[in-house]
Amino acid sequence: MLMSKMPALFVGHGSPMNAIEDNQYTGTWTSIAERIPKPEVILSISAHWFTKGTKIMNEENPKTIYDMYGFPKELYDVSYNTAGSPGFAKISRDLISRETKYDNSWGIDHGTWSVLVHMYPDRDIPVFQISIDADASPEKHYKIGKELRALREQGVLIFGSGNIVHNLRLVDWHKANKGFDWAYEFDEYIYESILNKNHDNIIKFNEQGDIARLAVPTPDHFYPLLYVLGASDEDDKISVYNKSCELGSLTMTTYLWE
Repeated sequence: MLMSKMPALFVGHGSPMNAIEDNQYTGTWTSIAERIPKPEVILSISAHWFTKGTKIMNEENPKTIYDMYGFPKELYDVSYNTAGSPGFAKISRDLISRETKYDNSWGIDHGTWSVLVHMYPDRDIPVFQISIDADASPEKHYKIGKELRALREQGVLIFGSGNIVHNLRLVDWHKANKGFDWAYEFDEYIYESILNKNHDNIIKFNEQGDIARLAVPTPDHFYPLLYVLGASDEDDKISVYNKSCELGSLTMTTYLWE
């Protein structure tokens, strides 16, 4: 059977509460899953597994991680009890040229499951995560994405989960569905660079000065985009979803390459 090439997907995941809410964002995630081929396996690069060095989980049955505090009990009752994929974890480790270690101290965190509960609620697709090395340069994250691109030919959905603009220190609760000017400006800069396939602009996002410092005060939520960009192909069709801003300083923009 000829396997169709899987897409690469970056999702702006926003608040963990999206896991248990039915809103425009979660409805869009559901619709994306309905329109793309069903993956054999999902490789997730989540903003919330930020480590020293690059780690890969290779457990048969990864645990659900509740890496957030002060939310309603209902959120901690969510269990994304899907299988892992030791086989694809090994293939991924072999594809990555830099030193990469197995590490099962983590699990499937809310950056992953808060979206997948809407995309694949049956929990019938194996999932494994690769961590984001806090010390690696943007170029290195992008390169890992390029090295993992071959997985798309093997039925693997490469799934990055973060937020292009993510500054929780500047959240404004009066801006429910609105953003600061700088948030829109940075999100638009990334949007235009993606559509023009100017990946160098995105890798060198820090050259945008003040708007970049405000939009990406720490790189954990931005770097998942670089893996997915690296895994994209020149001939991919690009679709954009949820292009919006929440609470002043959080953008939800989602990109699909297929």
